[in-house]
Amino acid sequence: MATALSFIFFTGLVAVVSWWKTHNDDQESSTGYFLAGRSLSWFVVGGSLLLTNLSTEQLVGLNGGAYRNGMIVMAWEVWSALAIVLMAVVFLPRYLKSGITTIPEFLELRYNSKTRTFTSVIFLASIILNVLPFVLLTGAEFMISVFDVPSILGTDSKPVNLAVVCSVLALVGGCYAVFGGLKAVAVSDTVNGVGLVIGGLLIPILGLNFIGNGDMLAGVSLLTETYPERLSSLGDRAADIPWETLLTGMTLITTYYWCTNQGIVQRTLASKNLAEGQKGVLFAAVMKLAGPLYLVLPGIIAWHIAFGTDQAPPANADAAYGYLVNLVLPGWAVGFFAAAIFGAILSSFNSFLNSGSALFSLDLYRGEINKEATDEQVVRMGKRFGVVMIPVSVVLALVLSPFAESGLFNLMKSIAAVLNVPLLAIVFVGIVSRRASASAAHAALLGGIVFQSVFGIAMGNSLFGLQMHWLHLAAVNFSFLVLLMLVISVVQPRGEAYQQKYSEDVDITPWKLAKPVGALIIVLIAMMYVGFAWQFGITPGEQLAAEYEQLHPAAAVAVE
Repeated sequence: MATALSFIFFTGLVAVVSWWKTHNDDQESSTGYFLAGRSLSWFVVGGSLLLTNLSTEQLVGLNGGAYRNGMIVMAWEVWSALAIVLMAVVFLPRYLKSGITTIPEFLELRYNSKTRTFTSVIFLASIILNVLPFVLLTGAEFMISVFDVPSILGTDSKPVNLAVVCSVLALVGGCYAVFGGLKAVAVSDTVNGVGLVIGGLLIPILGLNFIGNGDMLAGVSLLTETYPERLSSLGDRAADIPWETLLTGMTLITTYYWCTNQGIVQRTLASKNLAEGQKGVLFAAVMKLAGPLYLVLPGIIAWHIAFGTDQAPPANADAAYGYLVNLVLPGWAVGFFAAAIFGAILSSFNSFLNSGSALFSLDLYRGEINKEATDEQVVRMGKRFGVVMIPVSVVLALVLSPFAESGLFNLMKSIAAVLNVPLLAIVFVGIVSRRASASAAHAALLGGIVFQSVFGIAMGNSLFGLQMHWLHLAAVNFSFLVLLMLVISVVQPRGEAYQQKYSEDVDITPWKLAKPVGALIIVLIAMMYVGFAWQFGITPGEQLAAEYEQLHPAAAVAVE
């Protein structure tokens, strides 16, 4: 009862605050609906960035990865800070100078209208296939565990439980995105962020106290002295994330996500000016450095409990986070924390749903279907698209569920590489080369998707018989696409060198501390990696895989 009451109270509080802050806002114009009237302060930008990113795909997926593979999965958090610094000092100034609403709009200015259409379709495909279903799926996994949904519904059927919970999540999240616009999304993100930070940091503290039998310091000692290789930041070549991939595909995938992904970038485009946007983006980068505390450490603690005590282990790696939450939190706190997680799920879902609506209505509807559409028609079409995507996302989550046995997070990232690498390549070349042509961009889009689909998906990350990690293959693909674009641009260059024009939509005076703060963040990233590796050595991938198979033999067979 206490769990349910605290859950309802916090969830209701977020809804009331979001309505109060947005009910008088402009929801009829495209700028008001999709960019919050370009009014967001640095704190709201930073908070919304973090909450859009931080959903159960992170909490469940990353902690599940840590349960299976140890601290090396912190790369998805800490290494991301490097990409976020690039966003602040390289990408954001260019985006705000053009006054864009979507990344395809930027590409239209840089290349041509066909590029905008092609990239809008690819961005939409990425959101529909690789974001919304995974947000619902990981969210449902967590909520089913915390609230014991099988008992409530009276069935142990996983498809039924997933269908019900995914539907509830999609419906509630869709209401924020469809009826409230970006401002409601950003405000709810910020409020939920407060609860999530409190709850997120509480879980590892209570977890250490649990494995230390009431003494948190004893719990820390147990982690550092027993199986210390699980705390290493670098993995060997048999590990899930070999250390070399940090210098190849890991950098590219995180750069795509934080610098060109419409769902993430959209809230930075809503900044009231460049200085506020840079402050918010760099604030998010600093917070990413703390990510291992609540996105990785709980998974490692759960493994120590399952492997070193008489507690029954979780059903699989992706159940590890909910397993630990149920073990260490009292009932009333479980409700509060579940509400914060619920908010994080909604945050990611409604943010990407809003971005998908923006891409469809602005780039495809106004760009191709009805070029004379008014702002009111564009917003109305965006809302209709959002309504349609709610049930579609639920269906896709259920379809992808059986394929997630090897780890939800890795499955999501592998699919992402097919669409993300070509998009990053054309944005990158468009910035560094003023002569790169539209035909080069179109060839790269098609070539990149075919390359990753054939050698990554169909051939199992094998390039002409040479087996490699999927992150390395993504880097090979990116290098191939950049070379392809440069060659085509020499043979068939752009008619005249591209000159970016200032739209004057927002003030683009940079924050004077942006570059010094960015440099400091990069130094801190290096210190974290060197420090963990120096103290705990290199993660032995085969050993960790064998230990996981010992606890979960059925899952190991399923992967094979």
